[in-house]
Amino acid sequence: MRVRCESMADDGDLKPTEEPEEAVAVTPSDSKVPRWVIKAITLFWLGWAVTYIGTGMLRNLRGFLIIVLISLFLGFAIEPAVNKLERWGVRRGLGVWIMYLLILVGIVGFSAAIGTTLATQINNFIDEAPRYVEDAESWLRDNVDEDIDLSRVTEEFVDGGGAADLANRFADDVVNLGTTVVNVLFQTFTVLLFSFYIVAEGPKLRRTVCSFLPPARQRAVLSVWDLAIEKTGGYIFSRGVLAVLSAVAHWIAFEILNVPFSVPLALWVGIMSQFIPVVGTYIAGALPILITVIDSPRTGVFVLLVVVAYQQVENYLFAPKVTAQTMEIHVAVAYGSVLVGSALLGVVGALLALPFAATMQAFISGYRQHFEVEEDALNESATRRGRRIT
Repeated sequence: MRVRCESMADDGDLKPTEEPEEAVAVTPSDSKVPRWVIKAITLFWLGWAVTYIGTGMLRNLRGFLIIVLISLFLGFAIEPAVNKLERWGVRRGLGVWIMYLLILVGIVGFSAAIGTTLATQINNFIDEAPRYVEDAESWLRDNVDEDIDLSRVTEEFVDGGGAADLANRFADDVVNLGTTVVNVLFQTFTVLLFSFYIVAEGPKLRRTVCSFLPPARQRAVLSVWDLAIEKTGGYIFSRGVLAVLSAVAHWIAFEILNVPFSVPLALWVGIMSQFIPVVGTYIAGALPILITVIDSPRTGVFVLLVVVAYQQVENYLFAPKVTAQTMEIHVAVAYGSVLVGSALLGVVGALLALPFAATMQAFISGYRQHFEVEEDALNESATRRGRRIT
Protein backbone atom coordinates (compact mmCIF):
# COMPACT_ATOMS: atom_id res chain seq x y z
CA MET A 1 0.00 0.00 0.00
CA ARG A 2 1.38 3.31 -1.06
CA VAL A 3 0.90 6.46 1.10
CA ARG A 4 0.56 10.06 -0.18
CA CYS A 5 1.01 13.18 2.02
CA GLU A 6 -1.32 15.51 0.18
CA SER A 7 -4.25 16.07 2.57
CA MET A 8 -4.15 18.69 5.33
CA ALA A 9 -5.48 18.03 8.77
CA ASP A 10 -7.52 20.58 10.81
CA ASP A 11 -4.51 21.46 12.94
CA GLY A 12 -2.47 22.32 9.88
CA ASP A 13 -0.37 19.18 9.83
CA LEU A 14 -0.12 17.02 6.83
CA LYS A 15 -2.14 13.83 7.00
CA PRO A 16 -1.17 10.89 4.94
CA THR A 17 -3.90 9.56 2.68
CA GLU A 18 -4.20 5.95 1.45
CA GLU A 19 -4.17 5.26 -2.25
CA PRO A 20 -6.19 2.26 -3.38
CA GLU A 21 -4.24 -0.73 -4.70
CA GLU A 22 -4.01 -1.16 -8.45
CA ALA A 23 -5.85 -4.26 -9.70
CA VAL A 24 -3.75 -6.77 -11.64
CA ALA A 25 -5.20 -7.16 -15.08
CA VAL A 26 -5.93 -10.76 -16.14
CA THR A 27 -6.16 -11.26 -19.87
CA PRO A 28 -8.48 -13.95 -21.28
CA SER A 29 -5.54 -15.68 -23.03
CA ASP A 30 -3.92 -16.54 -19.68
CA SER A 31 -6.91 -18.69 -18.60
CA LYS A 32 -7.10 -20.78 -21.81
CA VAL A 33 -5.70 -24.35 -22.14
CA PRO A 34 -2.79 -24.52 -24.59
CA ARG A 35 -3.73 -25.62 -28.06
CA TRP A 36 -1.32 -28.57 -28.10
CA VAL A 37 -3.08 -30.04 -25.05
CA ILE A 38 -6.45 -29.87 -26.78
CA LYS A 39 -4.93 -31.39 -29.91
CA ALA A 40 -3.29 -34.19 -27.92
CA ILE A 41 -6.54 -35.03 -26.10
CA THR A 42 -8.46 -35.02 -29.38
CA LEU A 43 -5.93 -37.29 -31.07
CA PHE A 44 -5.93 -39.64 -28.07
CA TRP A 45 -9.69 -40.13 -28.06
CA LEU A 46 -9.81 -40.30 -31.83
CA GLY A 47 -7.13 -42.99 -31.82
CA TRP A 48 -8.93 -44.89 -29.07
CA ALA A 49 -12.20 -44.79 -31.03
CA VAL A 50 -10.53 -45.95 -34.25
CA THR A 51 -8.71 -48.75 -32.40
CA TYR A 52 -11.87 -49.87 -30.62
CA ILE A 53 -13.95 -49.88 -33.79
CA GLY A 54 -11.17 -51.50 -35.82
CA THR A 55 -10.65 -54.25 -33.24
CA GLY A 56 -14.36 -54.98 -33.19
CA MET A 57 -14.49 -55.13 -36.98
CA LEU A 58 -11.49 -57.46 -37.15
CA ARG A 59 -13.05 -59.68 -34.50
CA ASN A 60 -16.28 -59.88 -36.46
CA LEU A 61 -14.49 -60.35 -39.77
CA ARG A 62 -12.07 -62.98 -38.45
CA GLY A 63 -13.95 -65.82 -40.12
CA PHE A 64 -14.05 -63.99 -43.44
CA LEU A 65 -10.33 -63.16 -43.27
CA ILE A 66 -9.53 -66.81 -42.58
CA ILE A 67 -11.57 -67.77 -45.63
CA VAL A 68 -9.61 -65.27 -47.72
CA LEU A 69 -6.29 -66.65 -46.45
CA ILE A 70 -7.34 -70.22 -47.21
CA SER A 71 -8.50 -69.13 -50.65
CA LEU A 72 -5.15 -67.46 -51.34
CA PHE A 73 -3.27 -70.54 -50.15
CA LEU A 74 -5.38 -72.87 -52.29
CA GLY A 75 -5.11 -70.55 -55.28
CA PHE A 76 -1.34 -70.23 -54.99
CA ALA A 77 -1.04 -74.00 -54.54
CA ILE A 78 -2.91 -74.97 -57.72
CA GLU A 79 -1.87 -72.06 -59.97
CA PRO A 80 1.37 -73.73 -61.18
CA ALA A 81 -0.64 -76.77 -62.33
CA VAL A 82 -3.26 -74.52 -63.95
CA ASN A 83 -0.51 -72.61 -65.76
CA LYS A 84 0.85 -75.88 -67.11
CA LEU A 85 -2.62 -76.95 -68.28
CA GLU A 86 -3.00 -73.57 -69.96
CA ARG A 87 0.22 -74.15 -71.90
CA TRP A 88 -1.32 -77.45 -73.07
CA GLY A 89 -4.30 -75.57 -74.46
CA VAL A 90 -6.73 -75.87 -71.52
CA ARG A 91 -8.58 -72.70 -70.52
CA ARG A 92 -7.73 -71.41 -67.05
CA GLY A 93 -11.27 -71.75 -65.73
CA LEU A 94 -11.53 -75.37 -66.89
CA GLY A 95 -8.07 -76.06 -65.49
CA VAL A 96 -9.18 -74.85 -62.05
CA TRP A 97 -12.21 -77.17 -62.09
CA ILE A 98 -9.99 -80.09 -63.13
CA MET A 99 -7.75 -79.45 -60.14
CA TYR A 100 -10.77 -79.14 -57.85
CA LEU A 101 -12.08 -82.50 -59.10
CA LEU A 102 -8.74 -84.21 -58.51
CA ILE A 103 -8.53 -82.79 -54.98
CA LEU A 104 -12.10 -83.86 -54.21
CA VAL A 105 -11.55 -87.40 -55.48
CA GLY A 106 -8.36 -87.72 -53.45
CA ILE A 107 -9.92 -86.46 -50.21
CA VAL A 108 -13.07 -88.58 -50.53
CA GLY A 109 -11.12 -91.70 -51.46
CA PHE A 110 -8.65 -91.25 -48.62
CA SER A 111 -11.40 -90.56 -46.07
CA ALA A 112 -13.45 -93.55 -47.21
CA ALA A 113 -10.46 -95.89 -47.00
CA ILE A 114 -9.44 -94.74 -43.53
CA GLY A 115 -13.05 -94.67 -42.31
CA THR A 116 -13.64 -98.24 -43.46
CA THR A 117 -10.41 -99.39 -41.82
CA LEU A 118 -11.26 -97.79 -38.49
CA ALA A 119 -14.84 -99.10 -38.52
CA THR A 120 -13.69 -102.64 -39.28
CA GLN A 121 -11.06 -102.60 -36.56
CA ILE A 122 -13.49 -101.21 -34.00
CA ASN A 123 -16.05 -103.90 -34.81
CA ASN A 124 -13.34 -106.57 -34.57
CA PHE A 125 -12.27 -105.15 -31.23
CA ILE A 126 -15.86 -105.34 -29.94
CA ASP A 127 -16.16 -108.96 -31.07
CA GLU A 128 -12.83 -109.95 -29.52
CA ALA A 129 -13.19 -107.84 -26.37
CA PRO A 130 -14.54 -110.71 -24.18
CA ARG A 131 -11.51 -112.82 -25.08
CA TYR A 132 -9.17 -109.92 -24.26
CA VAL A 133 -10.88 -109.47 -20.90
CA GLU A 134 -10.64 -113.19 -20.11
CA ASP A 135 -6.94 -113.25 -20.97
CA ALA A 136 -6.34 -110.20 -18.78
CA GLU A 137 -8.32 -111.77 -15.95
CA SER A 138 -6.29 -114.98 -16.12
CA TRP A 139 -3.00 -113.07 -16.10
CA LEU A 140 -4.09 -110.93 -13.14
CA ARG A 141 -5.19 -113.98 -11.17
CA ASP A 142 -1.88 -115.71 -11.80
CA ASN A 143 0.33 -112.70 -11.03
CA VAL A 144 -1.62 -110.30 -8.82
CA ASP A 145 -4.68 -111.59 -6.96
CA GLU A 146 -6.69 -114.81 -7.27
CA ASP A 147 -9.95 -113.06 -6.31
CA ILE A 148 -10.00 -110.65 -9.25
CA ASP A 149 -13.24 -110.95 -11.21
CA LEU A 150 -13.75 -109.11 -14.51
CA SER A 151 -17.02 -110.77 -15.45
CA ARG A 152 -18.92 -107.47 -15.26
CA VAL A 153 -16.56 -105.95 -17.82
CA THR A 154 -17.22 -108.89 -20.13
CA GLU A 155 -20.97 -108.45 -19.72
CA GLU A 156 -20.64 -104.85 -20.90
CA PHE A 157 -19.62 -106.16 -24.32
CA VAL A 158 -21.50 -109.45 -24.48
CA ASP A 159 -24.89 -108.29 -23.16
CA GLY A 160 -24.92 -104.92 -24.95
CA GLY A 161 -23.79 -102.78 -22.03
CA GLY A 162 -22.69 -99.17 -22.09
CA ALA A 163 -19.25 -99.94 -23.46
CA ALA A 164 -20.66 -101.85 -26.41
CA ASP A 165 -23.18 -99.11 -27.18
CA LEU A 166 -20.47 -96.46 -27.04
CA ALA A 167 -18.14 -98.43 -29.28
CA ASN A 168 -20.91 -99.19 -31.77
CA ARG A 169 -21.93 -95.54 -31.94
CA PHE A 170 -18.32 -94.57 -32.54
CA ALA A 171 -18.01 -97.20 -35.26
CA ASP A 172 -21.14 -95.87 -36.97
CA ASP A 173 -19.71 -92.35 -36.86
CA VAL A 174 -16.46 -93.50 -38.41
CA VAL A 175 -18.33 -95.28 -41.21
CA ASN A 176 -20.03 -91.99 -42.08
CA LEU A 177 -16.73 -90.12 -42.16
CA GLY A 178 -16.59 -90.08 -45.95
CA THR A 179 -20.07 -88.56 -46.22
CA THR A 180 -19.18 -85.95 -43.61
CA VAL A 181 -16.10 -84.91 -45.55
CA VAL A 182 -18.16 -84.49 -48.72
CA ASN A 183 -20.67 -82.31 -46.86
CA VAL A 184 -17.88 -80.17 -45.48
CA LEU A 185 -16.48 -79.70 -48.96
CA PHE A 186 -19.82 -78.41 -50.19
CA GLN A 187 -19.95 -76.04 -47.22
CA THR A 188 -16.63 -74.54 -48.30
CA PHE A 189 -18.18 -73.13 -51.47
CA THR A 190 -16.96 -69.64 -50.59
CA VAL A 191 -13.35 -70.77 -50.41
CA LEU A 192 -13.62 -72.57 -53.73
CA LEU A 193 -15.29 -69.56 -55.34
CA PHE A 194 -12.60 -67.13 -54.16
CA SER A 195 -9.82 -69.50 -55.18
CA PHE A 196 -11.43 -69.97 -58.58
CA TYR A 197 -11.38 -66.26 -59.35
CA ILE A 198 -7.89 -65.81 -57.88
CA VAL A 199 -6.51 -68.45 -60.26
CA ALA A 200 -8.79 -68.15 -63.29
CA GLU A 201 -8.55 -64.36 -63.31
CA GLY A 202 -4.99 -64.28 -61.98
CA PRO A 203 -3.40 -62.23 -64.80
CA LYS A 204 -6.29 -59.74 -64.81
CA LEU A 205 -6.19 -59.49 -61.02
CA ARG A 206 -2.47 -58.74 -61.01
CA ARG A 207 -2.93 -56.15 -63.75
CA THR A 208 -5.73 -54.47 -61.78
CA VAL A 209 -3.69 -54.35 -58.58
CA CYS A 210 -0.63 -52.96 -60.36
CA SER A 211 -2.68 -50.25 -62.07
CA PHE A 212 -3.02 -48.49 -58.71
CA LEU A 213 0.74 -48.52 -58.00
CA PRO A 214 3.78 -46.68 -59.39
CA PRO A 215 6.20 -48.72 -61.54
CA ALA A 216 8.69 -49.34 -58.72
CA ARG A 217 5.96 -50.65 -56.43
CA GLN A 218 4.53 -52.74 -59.26
CA ARG A 219 7.77 -54.69 -59.60
CA ALA A 220 7.89 -55.30 -55.84
CA VAL A 221 4.27 -56.50 -55.68
CA LEU A 222 4.68 -58.81 -58.67
CA SER A 223 7.89 -60.19 -57.18
CA VAL A 224 6.18 -61.03 -53.89
CA TRP A 225 3.20 -62.49 -55.75
CA ASP A 226 5.41 -64.76 -57.86
CA LEU A 227 7.40 -65.79 -54.79
CA ALA A 228 4.21 -66.71 -52.94
CA ILE A 229 3.04 -68.88 -55.84
CA GLU A 230 6.46 -70.48 -56.21
CA LYS A 231 6.90 -71.25 -52.52
CA THR A 232 3.33 -72.43 -51.94
CA GLY A 233 3.43 -74.64 -55.01
CA GLY A 234 6.86 -75.88 -53.96
CA TYR A 235 5.54 -76.65 -50.49
CA ILE A 236 2.67 -78.74 -51.86
CA PHE A 237 4.96 -80.51 -54.34
CA SER A 238 7.64 -81.32 -51.76
CA ARG A 239 5.06 -82.54 -49.25
CA GLY A 240 3.46 -84.67 -51.96
CA VAL A 241 6.77 -86.27 -52.95
CA LEU A 242 7.64 -87.02 -49.33
CA ALA A 243 4.13 -88.38 -48.73
CA VAL A 244 4.49 -90.81 -51.65
CA LEU A 245 7.91 -91.97 -50.42
CA SER A 246 6.58 -92.41 -46.89
CA ALA A 247 3.48 -94.29 -48.02
CA VAL A 248 5.46 -96.69 -50.23
CA ALA A 249 8.08 -97.38 -47.56
CA HIS A 250 5.49 -98.02 -44.85
CA TRP A 251 3.38 -100.17 -47.17
CA ILE A 252 6.37 -102.42 -47.86
CA ALA A 253 7.15 -102.65 -44.13
CA PHE A 254 3.51 -103.33 -43.21
CA GLU A 255 3.29 -106.09 -45.81
CA ILE A 256 6.41 -107.74 -44.42
CA LEU A 257 4.99 -107.55 -40.88
CA ASN A 258 1.53 -108.77 -42.01
CA VAL A 259 -0.15 -105.65 -40.67
CA PRO A 260 -3.90 -105.60 -41.47
CA PHE A 261 -5.11 -102.94 -43.90
CA SER A 262 -1.57 -102.18 -44.97
CA VAL A 263 -2.51 -99.94 -47.93
CA PRO A 264 -4.92 -97.57 -46.09
CA LEU A 265 -2.59 -97.36 -43.09
CA ALA A 266 0.40 -96.61 -45.32
CA LEU A 267 -1.57 -93.83 -47.03
CA TRP A 268 -2.56 -92.49 -43.61
CA VAL A 269 1.05 -92.37 -42.44
CA GLY A 270 2.28 -90.77 -45.65
CA ILE A 271 -0.34 -88.01 -45.84
CA MET A 272 -0.75 -87.15 -42.16
CA SER A 273 2.98 -87.07 -41.44
CA GLN A 274 3.62 -84.57 -44.25
CA PHE A 275 0.67 -82.22 -44.28
CA ILE A 276 0.14 -81.70 -40.53
CA PRO A 277 3.02 -79.63 -39.09
CA VAL A 278 4.91 -80.56 -35.91
CA VAL A 279 2.53 -83.24 -34.53
CA GLY A 280 1.69 -84.92 -37.84
CA THR A 281 4.33 -87.61 -37.41
CA TYR A 282 2.98 -88.68 -34.03
CA ILE A 283 -0.64 -88.72 -35.22
CA ALA A 284 0.36 -90.69 -38.31
CA GLY A 285 2.25 -93.34 -36.36
CA ALA A 286 -0.30 -93.71 -33.57
CA LEU A 287 -3.07 -95.25 -35.70
CA PRO A 288 -1.15 -98.20 -37.23
CA ILE A 289 0.54 -98.90 -33.91
CA LEU A 290 -2.81 -98.95 -32.09
CA ILE A 291 -4.49 -101.18 -34.69
CA THR A 292 -1.54 -103.59 -34.72
CA VAL A 293 -1.25 -103.78 -30.94
CA ILE A 294 -4.87 -104.94 -30.72
CA ASP A 295 -4.06 -107.98 -32.87
CA SER A 296 -0.46 -108.59 -31.82
CA PRO A 297 1.47 -106.51 -29.25
CA ARG A 298 4.75 -107.88 -30.56
CA THR A 299 3.98 -106.74 -34.10
CA GLY A 300 2.95 -103.37 -32.70
CA VAL A 301 6.44 -102.93 -31.27
CA PHE A 302 7.96 -103.65 -34.69
CA VAL A 303 5.61 -101.13 -36.30
CA LEU A 304 6.77 -98.53 -33.77
CA LEU A 305 10.39 -99.25 -34.68
CA VAL A 306 9.58 -98.95 -38.39
CA VAL A 307 7.89 -95.57 -37.92
CA VAL A 308 10.77 -94.19 -35.85
CA ALA A 309 13.46 -95.56 -38.20
CA TYR A 310 11.81 -94.17 -41.32
CA GLN A 311 11.40 -90.77 -39.69
CA GLN A 312 15.16 -90.59 -39.19
CA VAL A 313 15.81 -91.65 -42.79
CA GLU A 314 13.38 -89.02 -44.05
CA ASN A 315 14.80 -86.23 -41.89
CA TYR A 316 18.43 -86.83 -42.86
CA LEU A 317 18.18 -88.28 -46.38
CA PHE A 318 14.94 -87.61 -48.25
CA ALA A 319 13.71 -84.27 -46.88
CA PRO A 320 16.93 -82.24 -47.43
CA LYS A 321 17.19 -83.33 -51.07
CA VAL A 322 13.52 -82.72 -51.86
CA THR A 323 13.10 -79.39 -50.06
CA ALA A 324 16.39 -78.04 -51.41
CA GLN A 325 14.78 -77.96 -54.86
CA THR A 326 11.40 -76.59 -53.78
CA MET A 327 11.07 -74.90 -50.38
CA GLU A 328 14.18 -74.88 -48.20
CA ILE A 329 13.54 -73.45 -44.74
CA HIS A 330 15.45 -73.83 -41.49
CA VAL A 331 13.95 -76.23 -38.95
CA ALA A 332 13.89 -73.60 -36.19
CA VAL A 333 12.20 -71.07 -38.48
CA ALA A 334 9.64 -73.68 -39.53
CA TYR A 335 8.87 -74.67 -35.96
CA GLY A 336 8.59 -71.07 -34.79
CA SER A 337 6.35 -70.08 -37.71
CA VAL A 338 4.02 -72.98 -36.96
CA LEU A 339 3.76 -71.92 -33.31
CA VAL A 340 3.01 -68.32 -34.28
CA GLY A 341 0.52 -69.35 -36.94
CA SER A 342 -1.35 -71.71 -34.63
CA ALA A 343 -1.45 -69.05 -31.90
CA LEU A 344 -2.97 -66.50 -34.30
CA LEU A 345 -5.32 -68.60 -36.43
CA GLY A 346 -5.36 -72.07 -34.89
CA VAL A 347 -5.15 -75.04 -37.23
CA VAL A 348 -5.46 -72.84 -40.32
CA GLY A 349 -2.53 -70.72 -39.20
CA ALA A 350 -0.40 -73.79 -38.56
CA LEU A 351 -1.07 -75.09 -42.07
CA LEU A 352 -0.38 -71.75 -43.74
CA ALA A 353 2.66 -70.88 -41.63
CA LEU A 354 5.29 -72.82 -43.58
CA PRO A 355 4.62 -71.46 -47.09
CA PHE A 356 4.20 -67.96 -45.66
CA ALA A 357 7.52 -68.20 -43.79
CA ALA A 358 9.24 -69.56 -46.89
CA THR A 359 7.88 -66.69 -48.99
CA MET A 360 9.03 -64.07 -46.49
CA GLN A 361 12.44 -65.72 -46.18
CA ALA A 362 12.93 -65.75 -49.95
CA PHE A 363 11.73 -62.15 -50.30
CA ILE A 364 14.05 -60.87 -47.56
CA SER A 365 16.98 -62.86 -48.94
CA GLY A 366 16.42 -61.37 -52.38
CA TYR A 367 16.25 -57.73 -51.28
CA ARG A 368 18.60 -57.44 -48.34
CA GLN A 369 22.20 -56.34 -48.83
CA HIS A 370 24.83 -59.04 -48.42
CA PHE A 371 28.34 -58.40 -47.14
CA GLU A 372 31.47 -60.46 -47.43
CA VAL A 373 32.45 -62.13 -44.17
CA GLU A 374 35.97 -61.40 -42.91
CA GLU A 375 37.51 -64.78 -42.23
CA ASP A 376 40.38 -63.29 -40.21
CA ALA A 377 37.97 -61.73 -37.73
CA LEU A 378 36.12 -65.03 -37.35
CA ASN A 379 39.37 -66.92 -36.77
CA GLU A 380 40.55 -64.38 -34.18
CA SER A 381 37.21 -64.58 -32.38
CA ALA A 382 37.39 -68.39 -32.31
CA THR A 383 40.95 -68.22 -30.99
CA ARG A 384 39.95 -65.85 -28.18
CA ARG A 385 37.05 -68.09 -27.17
CA GLY A 386 39.36 -71.08 -27.12
CA ARG A 387 41.81 -69.29 -24.83
CA ARG A 388 39.04 -68.32 -22.42
CA ILE A 389 37.83 -71.88 -22.19
CA THR A 390 41.31 -73.27 -21.54
